[in-house]
Amino acid sequence: MNDSLHISCPVCLATNRIPSARLKHSPQCGRCKSQLFAGHPVEADSETFKRIVANTDIPVLVDFWAEWCGPCKMMAPIFAQAALELEPECRLIKVNTEQAQQLASHYQIRSIPTLMLLHRGQEVGRQAGAMDLNNLQRWVRSHL
Repeated sequence: MNDSLHISCPVCLATNRIPSARLKHSPQCGRCKSQLFAGHPVEADSETFKRIVANTDIPVLVDFWAEWCGPCKMMAPIFAQAALELEPECRLIKVNTEQAQQLASHYQIRSIPTLMLLHRGQEVGRQAGAMDLNNLQRWVRSHL
């Protein structure tokens, strides 16, 4: 049984192979030495999104948002807090739909905020609208 996972570095996007047992022990990137889990969401453009989703074996929770969206602004600190609570069970990334319009279109994002949970590139859950921290954690863990 292979007990290693591939994890993309949120800084340099290098793919790191980490033993599962070491995920909770503050693993560092082999290339740039940054923390692989820094306790905050990764701001992702289309290319960063694609690389993280393609090269990360743990689930990836995506917050599709926009600067002008009131509920998105309310959701931002909750999503940031969720990163502290949910990493390293999953990677949290934020995608600004105004800057990554093709990505939002590809995933048919119709309202924001929209949360999407991907695992090994496949969508396993989607939730439109803002959530509080407890409901967000419960929703994510129900799909893990």
